[in-house]
Amino acid sequence: MSQRFVVQVGDPILRKVCKEVKNFNGELAALLDDMKTTVRAEDGAGLAAPQIGVDARVVVVDVEEGFFEFINPEIYYTKGEQVGPEGCLSVKGKQGTVVRPEKVKLVYRDRTGKKHKLTAEGFFARAVCHELDHLDGVLYTDKAVEIYDIDAEGRRIANKADAEGRRIANNTENNQ
Repeated sequence: MSQRFVVQVGDPILRKVCKEVKNFNGELAALLDDMKTTVRAEDGAGLAAPQIGVDARVVVVDVEEGFFEFINPEIYYTKGEQVGPEGCLSVKGKQGTVVRPEKVKLVYRDRTGKKHKLTAEGFFARAVCHELDHLDGVLYTDKAVEIYDIDAEGRRIANKADAEGRRIANNTENNQ
């Protein structure tokens, strides 16, 4: 299991509609293992194959409910609405407010090719929707009603001038 490089916004693969997985083999298993290592190393809630430069309909989601692998996933039911913050491992230093379904039902295959169904609610549903969007070349920034800068700790920055002022103030405090 190896940590992979996470591509950033501007890389053309993030805008591709990914190819369906047809071969459920050792290569797919290695990809899934690498994705698990990568999402955990990056402290993310999910990761889609195009985020590591792979043109395949493969997603991992790592949330309170557990760790999930979705191959060729499709959402077939949505209900309700939630509005909340989202970030992305491929859009560093930004966050946005995005409207997502409160509940989703999806069908997918596991690493052996077996078909499954799953219901996700709340943050789990948000993570599923976010990652599945990647498979169709959609970023959360395309859907956000607001996008803003965040600092290294994930706190919202009002604007660049405020961030610089805070940095200078923190350095001054630390030097006293």
